Amino acid sequence: MNSRRLFLIAAYSKKNIVDSALVYMVKSLSQCGDIVLVMDNIAPQSEIEKISPYVLYASATRHGEYDFGSYKRAYIYARNTGILSDYDFVYLINDSVYGPLYEIEPYLKKMEAFGTSAFGLVWHPHKTAPHIQSWFIGIRPDVFLSDWFDKFITSVTHQPDKGTITYMYEQGFTRLLNKHGIQYKCIFSAPGRSIYNKVKKFYCDGLPFIKKVAFIRHHGCIGKQILYVLNHISPDVRDSILNAARDTYGEKYINWLLTKNPIKIIFRNIKYFIHKICTEKL
Repeated sequence: MNSRRLFLIAAYSKKNIVDSALVYMVKSLSQCGDIVLVMDNIAPQSEIEKISPYVLYASATRHGEYDFGSYKRAYIYARNTGILSDYDFVYLINDSVYGPLYEIEPYLKKMEAFGTSAFGLVWHPHKTAPHIQSWFIGIRPDVFLSDWFDKFITSVTHQPDKGTITYMYEQGFTRLLNKHGIQYKCIFSAPGRSIYNKVKKFYCDGLPFIKKVAFIRHHGCIGKQILYVLNHISPDVRDSILNAARDTYGEKYINWLLTKNPIKIIFRNIKYFIHKICTEKL
């Protein structure tokens, strides 16, 4: 394996399994570097064995600190075993996405070629707190070997809600980069909730992942876009996504979501539009 990169992967499964999508992601990334994976759920050893051929280390215990809590534990493992200094790049990646939809190596090389000490796949140009989206971040040794990064990542604790997590850790990481004068850059920019809602556009633009939340957005109205993506990717990644989605949402829901029936699609969109009018006073 390529020892220049270390991927710290955060994962979660409500069903306490390692699904086909996570196996596909880990296997794909393992071709580009070494992996330490931490799940925020209990999983039996039989599940962990699905990914054991591709990782340096994996654990599955419920800690309740979400993705940054898993990043913390993966980082501490790498730090305490003394392997951090072996790498030119450390990546923080979570499984809130399906993919990669394209070969991932060219994206890694493109980000690394920026020459910045931090980088990411997607920039969120938030009005008051613009930041690198925390599901795919890369950093160089002047960041991941620094005392201030160590203090930041090891101070992650359980927070009461997603908003607090986003403010303290996702947005907080970018604030920390600014504070220490660290340059950063991203390949894509996704304003608002476009990363969830414009699946087809981002795929056509080359984004190598699709957000899992898109599968339940807008009462299923993203289904047509998702189906477009699934019809244009390789069979191995398509199968991994569909099998995992069926595990998560159920066979009946996925069949409903990915219908090709134009009448059902029109009815779904009308229903969602009425919902928007009623709830948001449009």
